[in-house]
Amino acid sequence: MNINQIDTRHGTANQHSFSHGNCLPYTGVPFGMNYFGVQTTDQKGSWWFHPEDRTFQGYRLTHQPSPWMGDFSHLLLTPVSGINEKRSTFDIQSSYRPEQSTFSPAQIEIEQLRYNIKSSLIPSMYGGILTINYQQKQNGLVLTLPGRYQIKQLNDSAVSCQIINFSGSEDKNFTFYFVLQFDEPFVLPLESVEGKDGSVLLSFGDITQQTARMGTSFISEDQALLNLKREEQFTSHTYLKSSTSEWQSYFDRVQVEHTDSKHTETFYHNLYRMFLFPQTFYEIDATNEKIHYDTLNKEVKKGSLYTNNGFWDTYKTVYPFYSLIAQEKYVDMLEGFLNSFDETGFLPKWLSPDERGLMPGTLIDAVIADAAVKGIAEHLMERFLEAMKKAATIQSENSNYGRQGTYDYLEYGYVPSNHHESVNHTLDYAYSDFCISQVAGTLNKQEDKKLYQKQSLNYKNIFDSETGFMRAKDKKGAFREHFSDIRWGQDYAEGSTWQSSFAVYQDFAGLIDQYGSPKKFEKKIIELCNQAPNFNVDGYGFEIHEMSEMAALEFGQLAISNQPSFHYPFLFSYIGKPEMAQPLLKQLMTQTFDASPTGYPGDEDNGSMAGWYIFNSLGFYPVTPGSGEYVIGMPLVKKAVLTLSNGKELIIKAEPNLPQQQFIHQTKLNGELHEPLFFNHHDLMEGGEIDFQLGIVPNPKDISNDSLPYSLSKKK
Repeated sequence: MNINQIDTRHGTANQHSFSHGNCLPYTGVPFGMNYFGVQTTDQKGSWWFHPEDRTFQGYRLTHQPSPWMGDFSHLLLTPVSGINEKRSTFDIQSSYRPEQSTFSPAQIEIEQLRYNIKSSLIPSMYGGILTINYQQKQNGLVLTLPGRYQIKQLNDSAVSCQIINFSGSEDKNFTFYFVLQFDEPFVLPLESVEGKDGSVLLSFGDITQQTARMGTSFISEDQALLNLKREEQFTSHTYLKSSTSEWQSYFDRVQVEHTDSKHTETFYHNLYRMFLFPQTFYEIDATNEKIHYDTLNKEVKKGSLYTNNGFWDTYKTVYPFYSLIAQEKYVDMLEGFLNSFDETGFLPKWLSPDERGLMPGTLIDAVIADAAVKGIAEHLMERFLEAMKKAATIQSENSNYGRQGTYDYLEYGYVPSNHHESVNHTLDYAYSDFCISQVAGTLNKQEDKKLYQKQSLNYKNIFDSETGFMRAKDKKGAFREHFSDIRWGQDYAEGSTWQSSFAVYQDFAGLIDQYGSPKKFEKKIIELCNQAPNFNVDGYGFEIHEMSEMAALEFGQLAISNQPSFHYPFLFSYIGKPEMAQPLLKQLMTQTFDASPTGYPGDEDNGSMAGWYIFNSLGFYPVTPGSGEYVIGMPLVKKAVLTLSNGKELIIKAEPNLPQQQFIHQTKLNGELHEPLFFNHHDLMEGGEIDFQLGIVPNPKDISNDSLPYSLSKKK
């Protein structure tokens, strides 16, 4: 699909109390340092765009990874005519026709009906170009500058601006530098101004067209000017060709066909979301070296850096996908994450722009382990292992960094209930311990491998065999009293015990043993699916949007609306009954995802939910990053061709694939019958062909232990 067929309004119809993706209509280049979006309101905080609004307040330069994180280094550019005094967003806003506007990853085009102004904004990595066509008199551009700002005129057609605004940062003077160079000069001189939460009118007189080129930087005004200078000869056509080409280079790596063209449209809209985050946070200096701003030490450093990413969400799908088709970018990101460690002393958890310390666990460990077992960035793994071990053994004095309750976890073998969301912390730490053992194994560090493999079984310490759930324990080993299996919060992160008890990615065979038999485990996951999506708010005291979204779907307690449930359909594969999940996967893809503004069942979260759809459409899913395996699911594509990072092609066929085909009859890999319920990464990277023969009734088989997906207990 051509990138210009993508509408960035996918998943953008949201409000704070209910999410259809909580996406924003981002125009930029893949992994861009900046994104641009249409701001339709300044009255709803982080929800500054809605596809049904018909008000245009301006082009927002933004770095907001999620409404829940807030924005940083943002400002607004609004073309105007006839404006002199009042310059608030309310005073200068205009109606526009959303249906006649262009919302493309590579370009935005808007007509402001109030002013009869037509404008186009095309981005680059460090800047962009804004072309404005005026039809009235007294034409100009209003810059709305939230937070602290300074602005000055550089010459008769250029201005430089500094802004300081953020939801959180280690540097309280964290500054964004922004330079605008216009083709037509100002008619009124601009005095140097500094202030807070202000706006500035740049006046051009009665011109009919203006072109503004932008240069931006997190480092300095000189770096912003350098970034601008590198593009000063570019025309709008050059910018558009370059931006489109960058997007298309990623899109061309995955070619798909579906029986229903609407599913192809949904696939590529999700593919667009896969290449937005994390965002580039480094620049290229005058000697063509990578440099970045270290917000903790307040210094400019050499090397890569990336931001706007929460590993709790993205480790599950985003990075495993890069391991197939974008390894070169994956390596650069890993180098950036290692730079984060060198500068802060801990590996990152949730960057925006620097460490925000949100969500349980240190799940970057899975991103590292997945790379390690796949032979990616091997030269970094010695240093990564030391960084991972530090978080596993040393508790930071700043709770934003590393693990919480580290010393208690090491003493008791679980995080006690006096720590918030203790169950999720325990399970995530056990999985991270597995990830550490996997990295150690690739480095032949046998003592570390054995130690952390042993600790990865700590999930057993909070399993309650009587209820079949993971439950919080106090320091004396007693489970919390007054247990309810539908109570959200308190001991659980964004869910109840139903959404939290099966996060044993490293050892489902061991978890099944805790139940006593595969039959008892099967009964439990059937119960999970075949009940009402009820919830209790006592842990939070009010209904959070994730509760509302789960209840709206009517898929039992399988809350595909949030990341902890992403792997739930695949639990059936670990008891050798994948046919029980195949119709479920097809229904989830076709009923809860589409290419519209309401196209997601919950928060999309930096490519994580998009990645769930992409993988499952192709017919396999990385249940356990760090194992090197993908569990076979239920393909939605009719055909797919993946151009892998090594240049080889992986062809996937699934026929016939009509709505009535809800089961996999048999699977072949390179013409040979494939009995295992998983694919190995290294086998897929050899290229070749996967053939799924689909059927209308299940084809149960006796599955050998060796054909079951990875489990630590099974491998022993």
